[in-house]
Amino acid sequence: MNQELLEFDKKEETREKNNRLKNKPIVFITYFMVLIFLSMFSYLIYFMTIKAPNIVSNSGNARQDNMAKYVTRGDILTSDGVVIAETVTDEDGNETRNYPYGEMFAHAVGYNSYGKTGIELEQNFNLLNSNVNIFERVTNDLAGKKNPGDTVITTLNFKIQEAARDALSDNKGAVVAIEASTGKILCMYSNPSFDPNDIDNVWTITHSDEGSDSTVLLNRATQGLYAPGSTFKVITLLEYIRENPNSYMNYSYNCEGTDYFNGVEISCHDNSVHNVVDLKDSLAYSCNTSFANIGMQLDIREYRATCEALYFNKDLPYASASKSYFRLTENNKDLIPQTAIGQGDTEITPIHNALIMSAIANGGVMMKPYIVDSIENVDGALVKKYKPEVADTVMTADEAAILTDLMCGVTDYGTASWRFSGTDIVGKTGTAEYDNDGNVNSWFVGFSARNDIVVSCIVEDSGASGLTGVEVAGAIFDAYSN
Repeated sequence: MNQELLEFDKKEETREKNNRLKNKPIVFITYFMVLIFLSMFSYLIYFMTIKAPNIVSNSGNARQDNMAKYVTRGDILTSDGVVIAETVTDEDGNETRNYPYGEMFAHAVGYNSYGKTGIELEQNFNLLNSNVNIFERVTNDLAGKKNPGDTVITTLNFKIQEAARDALSDNKGAVVAIEASTGKILCMYSNPSFDPNDIDNVWTITHSDEGSDSTVLLNRATQGLYAPGSTFKVITLLEYIRENPNSYMNYSYNCEGTDYFNGVEISCHDNSVHNVVDLKDSLAYSCNTSFANIGMQLDIREYRATCEALYFNKDLPYASASKSYFRLTENNKDLIPQTAIGQGDTEITPIHNALIMSAIANGGVMMKPYIVDSIENVDGALVKKYKPEVADTVMTADEAAILTDLMCGVTDYGTASWRFSGTDIVGKTGTAEYDNDGNVNSWFVGFSARNDIVVSCIVEDSGASGLTGVEVAGAIFDAYSN
């Protein structure tokens, strides 16, 4: 009996083993199909939450037109509640995109035609998406009415934007103001500007032979590339401190107004003689010969590495910004003196200059700049809130503190003291030559230690108008304080 049981168990075990072998392909296929299903489901979620808004926002996506058939494009507001873009519908149901303040927000907000630009492009998905309550949506659908699109609340401050426009007046240039601790863009103004309400005529003129040289559609704040002038001396100073951590405060140089470096003549503004200067005095008086002397002592590879860590030669953490360039290498050492004072072949955008200064103001941490604060439905209910994000830590907190202390000299007794002495503003002025005839652009980039605001501004051809970056920046700081 026991023998029969043993043989039976053996046969059962053999049969089960054979069945398992036969079932292996089926089990494998089953698991494989489950894995494919889970992967597709995961990608669908990723697509709907991450990629869909970007794809719909693409100006070449025909789905936008379909969305506009059922949704009235939403409003765009400043952070303080001012409507800066809206859709106006007449009695016949014809819709017109209206920009109440015309040129003032043109480059930041953009326009809703010819491929779209600015916030109109970036937030196209949200503006054509409606999050009204389900009952209102059903009622509108049954009545054949469009649903109202969501409202985009920007980080822009109306008063600061207005101050930038008024300060620049008829002068070409740009202003960017950023909240250092968050990256919120409080102001983005570029001049000359254009009226987006008249975009058909603007587009026709700028794309004609006569208007082909026009730059009114160029957002100088994010896409204008300029020689940084003496604002770059802050970066030169940072590199010198890094290469001489134990002795930088012992630096001394005797400025005689003009000197030669690598066979290149470098002169201070108006050939001013600054006599013996240390690092703080060199920055405060913007002493060109002293900084050319500093530049000659730097390791070019390390200098370049510092600049690239500050986002030169690579994309900024802001999608629509042009790339800034630092071109000094060991193959063109003859450019060291000019590069160290912000001339040479170095180019920077106003928003990039603001980001570098914001990192100094924020203890070495550069925040990602952003221009949209939140999305609300037409009734004011929150749909989405954008949060601050860190872009990178570009210097140590100690380095940021040292640079802040050194820049105090600029506003306490140096080149910007006539406007900012006695205030909490620190920063750096810059006068950048853009041709061989002595014509210059005027910069100021700095921040208020008390109010957490960074301002970067440039006035083109400052010599012709007499307007300086310091004056424009002063108007922005005043507007923010008030």
